Amino acid sequence: MARSIFVSAVAPGTGKVLVSMGLVELGLRETARVGFFRPVIVEPFDNSPDEDIELIREFFGLNQSYTASYSWRMGDLMLELGGRGIDGVLEKIVEDYKSLEAQCDFIVIEGTDYLGQALALEFDLNALMARTLSAPVVLVGKGKGLSPEEAVNGLRVAVDGFRSKLANVIGVMLSRAEADQLETYHTLLAREFTSNDEILGILPETPALGRPTVREVLEFLKADVICGHERLESVVEGYMIGAMYLQNILPRLKSGLLVLTSGDRLDLLLGMIEADRSLNAPRLAGLILTAGIRPDPGVMRLIEGLHGTLPVMVVEEGTYSVASHLEQVHARLNAKDREKIKKAQELFDQHAEIDALSRHISEVRSEIMTPRLFTYGLLQKARARIRHIVLCEGTEPRILRAAAELVSRRAVRLTLLGDQREVALEMREIGFEPDPAWVTIIDPVHSAQLSDYAETYFKLRQHKGVTLDQARDTLQDVSYFGTMMVHLGAADGMVSGAVHTTQHTIRPALQIIKTAPDCPVVSSVFFMCMEDGVMVYGDCAVNPDPTPEQLAEIAIRSAETAERFGVSPRVALLSYSTGASGVGADVDKVRAAVQIAQSKNPELILEGPMQYDAAVDESVGQLKLPGSRVAGRANVLIFPDLNTGNNTYKAVQRETGALAIGPVLQGLKKPVNDLSRGCTVDDIVNTVLITAIQS
Repeated sequence: MARSIFVSAVAPGTGKVLVSMGLVELGLRETARVGFFRPVIVEPFDNSPDEDIELIREFFGLNQSYTASYSWRMGDLMLELGGRGIDGVLEKIVEDYKSLEAQCDFIVIEGTDYLGQALALEFDLNALMARTLSAPVVLVGKGKGLSPEEAVNGLRVAVDGFRSKLANVIGVMLSRAEADQLETYHTLLAREFTSNDEILGILPETPALGRPTVREVLEFLKADVICGHERLESVVEGYMIGAMYLQNILPRLKSGLLVLTSGDRLDLLLGMIEADRSLNAPRLAGLILTAGIRPDPGVMRLIEGLHGTLPVMVVEEGTYSVASHLEQVHARLNAKDREKIKKAQELFDQHAEIDALSRHISEVRSEIMTPRLFTYGLLQKARARIRHIVLCEGTEPRILRAAAELVSRRAVRLTLLGDQREVALEMREIGFEPDPAWVTIIDPVHSAQLSDYAETYFKLRQHKGVTLDQARDTLQDVSYFGTMMVHLGAADGMVSGAVHTTQHTIRPALQIIKTAPDCPVVSSVFFMCMEDGVMVYGDCAVNPDPTPEQLAEIAIRSAETAERFGVSPRVALLSYSTGASGVGADVDKVRAAVQIAQSKNPELILEGPMQYDAAVDESVGQLKLPGSRVAGRANVLIFPDLNTGNNTYKAVQRETGALAIGPVLQGLKKPVNDLSRGCTVDDIVNTVLITAIQS
C-alpha cells in the first residue's frame, strides 16, 4: 500500500500547489514511483485541464494520465450528492485512488480550491476524503490579507475541525506570509501548536510567483505577437502607459515593465526596442501597441533583422481600455516556466521543515539511489563547502542560465570567461543580473593576470619548445586561461565543453594540471540518472582502447567516484562474454583487467567479464553467474573501449530518457570537467556541482 499525504487548504488562494510540488519533490528523492491525485477538481468554463494536475504531471514527468489524476468535477459531484449521496462520491474516489496506488510508492493528494459558494461543504468534504483514504493531512493557511493573529487562528480552527471529523492532521504550514512578520508568525504558531513537529513551515509571500508572464498577458488580451517570440516567458513586473515623449519616458523605465502605447507611436516602438537592447537602460518585459495599428512593412523588416528583440504585441482595443483589463490577468505556474518553478522550489527548500516532512515519507525509502535524491545531494554537498568554479564559455546562453541558477541557490562562486561586453549583453538577454560577490567576469585577452599566467605556462612547456610569445598567445584561449586559474589556485575547478570539443577541454588540463601522483591515466564517467536508480558508466569519453592495466585503473577510479557521490559501488567489467564462456583477445583483456583491479583493491566488489544484460538484469545475471555479488545488481559499468561505451551511454540516454551527467573526469590533480556540446542547462548545473564537490 502506498504511503500518502493529503494537502488541504483552509481558504482560497493559499498557494497550496507549492506545498504539493515540494512534497512530490521530497517523494522523488526516495522513490521514482510517485503519484499526484486530486479527488475533486473545478475545470474552467473553457474545459481546459486542471492547472495543478497539468503542472505537476508535466514538470515531474509523472507516469500517470490526466484522467487517472482525479475522480470528480465539482459540477458532477454536486449532482451525485443529490442522487446516491456522499457514499457514491466516496466510492468512486476510493476506486480511482486505489487504481493509482497500484503503481506508486507515495502519493500526494490535494484537496479542493474553495472557489465555489459552499465553502463549509468543501471543508467537510476534504476532511472526509482524507479520513476515507487514511491519508495524514497537512493543512495550509495563508498570511496575505490577514493579520498574523487571524492567519494563525484560522489554522487552529481548521485543525480542530479536521480532527473533530477524525482526520489525522500531522501538521500545518502557513503560506504567503508577510516577509517582515515571520518571527511573529512563528511565535504565534508555537503558542497554538505545542509540538514543534506540527509546525511544518512558514513560506513568505514571493511577489514574482504571482506575476504573469508576457505569454499570459498576450493570451488574456488575445494579442498578436509581431516579434520577440523567444522572450514570452519573461515575468511582467509592472505596467506603464507610454503617453509622453520618448525623452521623458526613458528616465521612468524600470526592469520588467510592460509598456502600452498607441500603435502609431513609431518613436516609442523603436525607442523601447533600443532601450531594451542598451546596457544603460533597464531590460523591459514587452511593448503593447494598441488600437490595432501595426508598423508598416519597412519598419517590420528593420525589426525582424534584430536578434533577441523585445516582445511586441498588437491589440485592437485602445490604450486605456487595455490598461483597465491588465490587473485581471491570471498568473499561474507553468511547467515550462523554469524561472518561476525554480523560485518556488527554493522557497519550499528554504522555509519548509524538510526533515520533519521527510520523516512522514521515509517509510517509502528505497535502497536505490533515485535521480532526484542524487541531484539534491549534489546541491547540498556543494552548499556545505562553497567552492569557486571557472566557466570558460561565458558568452554561451546555456552557461549563463546555469550560472544564474547556481548563484540563486548559493551553491558556488563563479568566474565567467569571455569578452566582458559580450558576456554582459548575453546576460541581459536572459535577464541575469549577477551579484558581484558571487560572479566575476574576466576577459583573458585583457586580463591583468595574462602575463603571469603566460610566464607560468612558458616554464611548464619550454622543454617542448614553447616560447614566451607563444605562451602569451596560448593563454588568451579561454580553456588554457581557465585551466591556469585552477592550477594556480585562483579557482577550485573548471567546466567547459558546451561549445568546445572534449580535446579542447582536456588537453590544457593534461599539459598544466597533470594527473594525480598515484593515477597513471585520466578517464571519465557518466552518472546515468534513470527512473529506477543512478548508475555509473566508465569510460565513455577519453580512452579509445585502454590496456588491461588502464582498464583496471578506470574501474578502481570509477568505483571511488561513485562512492564519493553516494552510490555504493558494485562494479561489472563488460565484454561480449560472461564468466569463462568466451575466448578472444578482447575478452582476455577484460579478464586480465579484473585480476589486476582485484589485486590492487581486494575489498572492492568487482567482477567480470560480464555482458550488459547479465550485469543489470537480476534474472539473467543469476542464470549466467549464480551466486554472484555483482551480476544483476551492478551499478558501476566499465566498458572495454570508447566505441562501446560512448555508443551505449547515448543509446541508453536516448531510449530511456535518462539524465546523463558528464563526462566527469577522474585522475587529474585538480578537477576539470567536460560538457557535451548538446548539454542542457540542468546538465551544466549538475556538472558544476560535481566539480565543486570534487575540489
